Amino acid sequence: MTENYLPLAYLNAWEYCPRRFYLEYVLGEMEDNEHIILGRHLHRNINEELAIAEGDTIIRQQQWVWSDRLKIAGIIDAVEESEGQLVPVEYKKGKMAQHLNDHFQLCGAALCLEERTGRSITYGEIFYHTNRRRQTVAFTPELRQATENAIALAQLAATREMPIPIDNTKKCQSCSLQRICLPFEVKALRSQ
Repeated sequence: MTENYLPLAYLNAWEYCPRRFYLEYVLGEMEDNEHIILGRHLHRNINEELAIAEGDTIIRQQQWVWSDRLKIAGIIDAVEESEGQLVPVEYKKGKMAQHLNDHFQLCGAALCLEERTGRSITYGEIFYHTNRRRQTVAFTPELRQATENAIALAQLAATREMPIPIDNTKKCQSCSLQRICLPFEVKALRSQ
């Protein structure tokens, strides 16, 4: 049913770097680095589907969500429910900042939850391990529209040729696919 839907994790990859998205989603390239391994390690305690009650809050871990309208699907780390309000939660290894890739992934999950439940979700939260704090992400009309635009662009990019490397040295240096992507080498060849 959802086999041709864009996975939420690849929406995150798309916003981080369209070339990385293409290498992972279209070509199936994957490679671990310290960031990937640490992220996997930090998720070890939440990588099973279960429900936990903490006071008046029910926390459902590893929830499968999808949107038939947007053709996206994936697993959200947790959905907290308190007083009828659903709050999607993602766990990230990095530190708190304005990471649109994380915001898009979280908002995409909320859009899926809204479609599945018929309930309005006004915000979600991202727990950043490095800061050990949660960042609240309001699902504003602007973020919702930007997320839907990113979904459409990623789905379209999957049918096109591989994008050129981005101009962000810091992202490229931190990327697990640097040895496959060869961003600096490709840029040098393109400038000749």
